[in-house]
Amino acid sequence: MRIRYMLQVVTFVLCGLTASAQKVTYSEPERDDYKTTEFEIVGRIAGNILVYKADRGDYHISVYDNGMQLKDRVRLDFLPKKLISVDFVAYPDRALMIYQFQKKDAVYSYCGVLNGNGTLTGAPQMVDSTRIGNYTKENKVYSVEISEDRNRILVYKINQDKEDNHVFYTFLYDSSFNLVNNSRVSLPMESKRHFLGNFHLNNDGDLLFTKLERTSNRDYITSGNVVIKRATVDDFEVQPFETKGLLLDEVKLKLNNQEKKALITAFYYKQKRGNVEGLYMLRLDYAKRERLFEKLTTFSPELKQSARGESSTSSAFNDYFIRKIINTRNGGFLLTAEAYYTTSRTTPWNRWNYMYGSYGSFYPYYYSPYSPYYYNPYGWNDMQGTRYHYDNVAILSFDETGEMQYSNFVHKSQFDDGADLYLSYMLVNVGSELHFLFNELDRRQYVLSENTIGPDGKVNRMPTLRNLDKGFTWMPRYGKQISGRTVIIPCIYRNYICFAKIDF
Repeated sequence: MRIRYMLQVVTFVLCGLTASAQKVTYSEPERDDYKTTEFEIVGRIAGNILVYKADRGDYHISVYDNGMQLKDRVRLDFLPKKLISVDFVAYPDRALMIYQFQKKDAVYSYCGVLNGNGTLTGAPQMVDSTRIGNYTKENKVYSVEISEDRNRILVYKINQDKEDNHVFYTFLYDSSFNLVNNSRVSLPMESKRHFLGNFHLNNDGDLLFTKLERTSNRDYITSGNVVIKRATVDDFEVQPFETKGLLLDEVKLKLNNQEKKALITAFYYKQKRGNVEGLYMLRLDYAKRERLFEKLTTFSPELKQSARGESSTSSAFNDYFIRKIINTRNGGFLLTAEAYYTTSRTTPWNRWNYMYGSYGSFYPYYYSPYSPYYYNPYGWNDMQGTRYHYDNVAILSFDETGEMQYSNFVHKSQFDDGADLYLSYMLVNVGSELHFLFNELDRRQYVLSENTIGPDGKVNRMPTLRNLDKGFTWMPRYGKQISGRTVIIPCIYRNYICFAKIDF
């Protein structure tokens, strides 16, 4: 069951730097919460902090007070024994729990409402059901998208029984989970090299996503489109990219709900197996149906020199992958990209070695968007002798016209053998500055470190966080920001999962 990341990004306000101080509070490890326990941080509901936990068919909500003391552990006995997936939408007074499960030859989607005490209020509401047959290995049928303001929720499925046509079934709800609209609409798929991704729901309830065409060996993207399904219209609008013969990689879509604009970014190449040359950008006004700009930013030798790590200058960005895009108050955006690769005794992983998998890896009869950032409780040792590397984070700032304003780096060098659960970073947006939280090795133990970046682009290395008790090992990238200045991050303590709250 994958973990949803519903980090609601606070606008990166361009104002002066503020003094940084943090308070760390830990929860006590619970007896049944082993490190193989699946979890999702729901958020702060009615003054309590709720965390969902699942272990071998047992489902609970742990209810913590503001001091991370356990108030109650509520068994979710209304859930079936085997869930396929769970998604949460948190509000100040309640949380929607949207889940799906298979019973015989059908998959069902339901929604339940939890209060601040973690208990169910009323009977769960069925969204839809789908017959799939017992032969289907991949039984995840439904996906969920949530608007930034959480006033629109979309449950949808995509039927792919015919290779040249995908049929969308959409169920749009408001924040009280009242049905706003449901649709059935077809999207032509011209070839097997086309695939869908980057699904986002805007505050008006419009679904935006990308339809991309890869090369025959799936290494690169040769063409693409932004597809829009309006909230109450049973049809698609398509806006093509003009890649002009370039090869794109790892296309990302970001919405700006305030300005009703969509941004497409991707690293680009001039030839197959070439080096990353720079950043491709396309900005659309989806309200006016206008293309605002489409341009390339070539990375300078000086920028590549700062990014290169152990690579050559020309190949400096080949190991970088776009992680987050943040809208700025001036209409521009800030992009972060992290260097990532693996080494092993067999086949090392990089962006050319099966980055996208083989055809059909995530394409059963019903399509399910795939995310690389989910918690895998069984991934503590891959038994393949794999070493995971997560290195520097590039920070690139652009104005409203797509011109680069500044660049900088958070310098780190992380690696681990057999698992990468302690690696990478968490980005925390407190409005006046961005905080990067990540582990560093100190005397063979991980220590949580913090770097900040302000509106001027200057990176500051902060003192070690207070109250970092020994014995707790943090998993920053699985954390969640639950308010403007509070985050919850999972930790491992003596083979148990517990949670830490940081107040900035």
